[in-house]
Amino acid sequence: MAPEADSEGGGHVFVERGPRIGVDVGKARVGVAKSDPDRVMANPVATLPRDKKQRTDLRFIADLAREYEAVCVYVGLPVNLGGEHTPSTKDAVRFARGLERMLDGIRVRLVDERLSTVSAQRQLHQAGRSVKSSRSVIDQAAAVEILENALDAEKRLDSWAGKTIADGYNGLIV
Repeated sequence: MAPEADSEGGGHVFVERGPRIGVDVGKARVGVAKSDPDRVMANPVATLPRDKKQRTDLRFIADLAREYEAVCVYVGLPVNLGGEHTPSTKDAVRFARGLERMLDGIRVRLVDERLSTVSAQRQLHQAGRSVKSSRSVIDQAAAVEILENALDAEKRLDSWAGKTIADGYNGLIV
């Protein structure tokens, strides 16, 4: 894994080539997406049932990240339109922490997911999908939206998108 330190003292952070995983954590389901190594496209992968007891959802994503040799997993951080934490924020941070513990050597970062599900629903509706018929893919579409936003931010900032748990979310984990 490449260091996240200044490469030439100018504040530039080296963001290496490699696939990224995007995760939309919901109360009942988890949507998963992945990018190509060049960060051009994000594609849906799976919708998983939440499993807070056996943690099969976390294990699936950790295995997927290792299989694809992902360099980063972006977990959507639910905040309200004002950027404040919501009841779902703590759940997403806990989920990200669980992934972080399973993924030694792979970055896990939290990214603002404001309106990702709304945007995904709108796109599916425009594609002619009803709410009922899109339930099975809405979480994947939201994960794609989260990942695409993170990829765009990486390119725009020439740095990793979002924040680590250590950047200020440790207090949300009880």
